[in-house]
Amino acid sequence: MKELDSHKFACIIAQFLDDKLAKDITILNISNVSSLADYFVIATGDSTPQVKALMETINDKVKSNFARLPVRCENDAKNRWNLLDYGDVVVHILHKEERENYALEKFWSHACCINDDEWRETAKEYSQYEKK
Repeated sequence: MKELDSHKFACIIAQFLDDKLAKDITILNISNVSSLADYFVIATGDSTPQVKALMETINDKVKSNFARLPVRCENDAKNRWNLLDYGDVVVHILHKEERENYALEKFWSHACCINDDEWRETAKEYSQYEKK
């Protein structure tokens, strides 16, 4: 398998989240504005259990598909903001109220946003609903 670049990896994570009904999926290319990572993938869950389930899904799917474990996992005490840090890609899964409160996209407004059509096309082979 050829090396998976961070752009494709971020797109695939977004697809995994989309397959599990995450909402408002956003990919920000922060490589030119921060040394934290190359990409942030940000998604919303409607409930605390969904936020937790989305995090577990990403952890499991990335491990099984790419044999990668996060460098770091974090969540707040109430499981309303989960973070999976893969080094080059950081995944933020937030409850809808936290998403509105923290407004990560506004804070990182100087980053480039990857549009939905681009990430869906890039990751279509990883969609569980894609016709083979």
